[in-house]
Amino acid sequence: MVQVTFNQDPVTLKGQEMKVGDKAPNFTVLSNDLQEVSLDDYKGKVKLIAAVPSVDTDVCSQETRRFNEEAAQLDNVQVLTISMDLPFAQQRWCAANGIENLDTLSDHRDADFGEKYGVLMQELRLLARSIFVVDSNDNVTYVEYVSEVTNEPDYQQALEAARKAE
Repeated sequence: MVQVTFNQDPVTLKGQEMKVGDKAPNFTVLSNDLQEVSLDDYKGKVKLIAAVPSVDTDVCSQETRRFNEEAAQLDNVQVLTISMDLPFAQQRWCAANGIENLDTLSDHRDADFGEKYGVLMQELRLLARSIFVVDSNDNVTYVEYVSEVTNEPDYQQALEAARKAE
């Protein structure tokens, strides 16, 4: 199982660790307008899924802004940022930061995404920073569990994987 720390303290990740080659599990989260959204809603597209603890923190904010900028140059790739933030907070944050090229989604209700992708930090009930690229056939083609949750992911590797996926 993946070893992850949060501020250097080990945390327990609930759920199944995702690996390249796995079929991406469907999940249900909430959009900023409280509508249920699932992986199936993005059928036929490549998905770059970024799980973050909270868009209201510096590193998560930087990461989401960076992926928002990059998303404008990606063809047939839908970027999703999923956190445990309430949809209202995500909506407010997106408006304040000009986020228009990616979808922010909330896993706060059921932690369905967090458990199915093995990123729910049991001790904090937050999502561990991680990146998943899922191709248009819903196969996982790239996985990064960031070993220290307060660090940024490897943007270049994730973006390269998204560009290569079909």
